[in-house]
Amino acid sequence: MSLGDERETSGGYGGTGQTRTRLPDPATDPYGTPRRPPRSSRSLVTVVGVVVLLIAAIAFANRGDDDSSSAGGSADKPETAATAPTGKRPVQAEAGGIPSGFAHDQQGVESAAANYAVSLGSADMFNKAKRDAILQAIIAPSQVAGFETRLDKAYSAQFNKNIGLNDDGSAPTGFTFVSRTSPIGTKVTEYSADKATVEVWCSGLLGLAGEDSTTPVTNSWFTITMQLEWASGDWKIVTHSQKDGPAPVPGDDRASSADEMAKAVEEYGGFTYAR
Repeated sequence: MSLGDERETSGGYGGTGQTRTRLPDPATDPYGTPRRPPRSSRSLVTVVGVVVLLIAAIAFANRGDDDSSSAGGSADKPETAATAPTGKRPVQAEAGGIPSGFAHDQQGVESAAANYAVSLGSADMFNKAKRDAILQAIIAPSQVAGFETRLDKAYSAQFNKNIGLNDDGSAPTGFTFVSRTSPIGTKVTEYSADKATVEVWCSGLLGLAGEDSTTPVTNSWFTITMQLEWASGDWKIVTHSQKDGPAPVPGDDRASSADEMAKAVEEYGGFTYAR
C-alpha cells in the first residue's frame, strides 16, 4: 500500500483524524486555476530566516579586536598562537647572509631561533669556511670556539663520505647536494629579559640528487632546542640540541626523480623566518 492509498482510506497519516483539504477542480471551478497551498510561502520565509541567521553568525565570529576590547578588556580574548603573524615588520639587516637585528622580546627570540635553525641545517655547514662564518653570526661570542671544535669533529671526512660527499664536503661531479631545514613552528619554554629557551619543530631534506645516487634525498622530522642570550645587540645561541620527531604519517606522494629534485633545489630559494 502506498502513502497515497493510506491517506485516502484513513483521512490522514496513520489514522490520526487529520482533515484533508480538497483543492478546487479546474474543470468545475468557475474561478479558473486553484489557489496554491500556503506551505511554499512559509518555506521561503523559513529559508530566508536561516540565511539571515547564518550571516549574523559569521559576522559575530569574524568580529575584530575592537569589539572585544570595548566590551571590557582582553580577559576573554583568545591568545595568539605562537606562530601566528602579528603585523610587525620582519628584520631587515643581515650578517653574512643570515637575518639579524631581532627584536629584544619573546617574538624576536622565536624568529631568531627559526632563522638559526635554517642556517644550521643548510648545505653551507658542510664547508669549513662557510660553517665558521655561520657560527660567528649566530653563536654567542663566548661559545663560538667550543662550537667550532665540536662541529669540526662532527663534519669529518668520514661523515661526508657516508652521505656521498667528497672529503671537503663538496658534491661529486654530476650530483646536487641537498641539505635544507624548514621550521614548522616554535615554542618558548623559558623566557626572561636576556635569556630564553626555544624549541623549533622542523622538517628537513638531506641527500644527493643525481642519477645512480646511493644516498637519495630523504625527508626527516626533528625538534631543535636552543638556549639563547641577548648579546651584542641581538639574540645568540648558547647551547643547541636535537631530537627526532614529532613525525606525521607518511603520505602516498610519488617520489620525484633525481632531475626533478635537483631542479627544485636550484630554482626554489629559502625563506626568512620572521613574523
